[in-house]
Amino acid sequence: MRKVLIAGLLALLSLASSLAQGFPERPVRIIVPLPPGGSPDTIARSLALSLQGVWSQPVVVENRTGGSQNIGADVVAKSPPDGHTWLIAPDNVFAVNPHVGKQEFDPLADLAPVTLLARIQFLLVVHPSVPAASVQELIAHAKAKPGELNHGSSGNGSPQHLGAALLQQLAGIRMNHVPYKGAAHALADLLPGRIQVWIGAANSLLPHVKEGKLRLLGSTAPQRFANLGAVPTVAEAGVPGYALDPWLGLFVPGQVAPEIVMRINAEVTKVVNAPELKSRLAAQGIDIATNSPADFSRMIRDDHARWGKIIRQAGMKGE
Repeated sequence: MRKVLIAGLLALLSLASSLAQGFPERPVRIIVPLPPGGSPDTIARSLALSLQGVWSQPVVVENRTGGSQNIGADVVAKSPPDGHTWLIAPDNVFAVNPHVGKQEFDPLADLAPVTLLARIQFLLVVHPSVPAASVQELIAHAKAKPGELNHGSSGNGSPQHLGAALLQQLAGIRMNHVPYKGAAHALADLLPGRIQVWIGAANSLLPHVKEGKLRLLGSTAPQRFANLGAVPTVAEAGVPGYALDPWLGLFVPGQVAPEIVMRINAEVTKVVNAPELKSRLAAQGIDIATNSPADFSRMIRDDHARWGKIIRQAGMKGE
């Protein structure tokens, strides 16, 4: 009996290995739950182009927007678990959305982490009308005039909203939250000073900083960004413990075989770490970073718990 069980197990392992080696068997679809042109779409299209040079099957990108990225994520969560449908999504699908509204799927169970793909540089900027040239001066001004400064976001529960909520909690200040339907709309009000404080992606802000239209006070990540020179992090500039480090990751349906997940991880990791692609994306404020499915899963669960606590303390609700 034992020999029969061992033989059966070996046969299953051999079948799983052969399935992984033969993957993909048909076109691969990458779902991006955001509009074309942003960081997730940029990475997805770069990845698709590179993988088509490796695999014999085409790799196509499909933008499925709406529902704070939940609509596109739901498509992948409910796709056949064969590894041919992927999701490239930001952290809020896993760390924020479950705490601020209803999802038609369980992101921690119905989507399998493949690898972290990138960290997105976020910056704290103010309109030049704000009398603050540093994070500490901004905090002092906000304390002197509580509720007077307006900070914008891409909507309730967005990374911009989270970043400002964390800043207010840790610094003991109060600003007025103005939610928008997207970063582009908020930026249109930030530049003329209708809102004064913004935490957002570096690629959309640095051109305006260089032109003097916005003042850069700090970066939100735990460590400094090499491309920003002497610009400090918000934590070292006066708010110890502050960290907003948005990421993008790759996922497949939750029941995809581990062997296929590892095959995808190996191929994608190799492609996105190619020096030319890394350099090109870094110039757009996208820092490539990869890891194993197990490490990525632990990271997601840690973020889920951390941001859940902050969201509850801030009393955030969904749209």
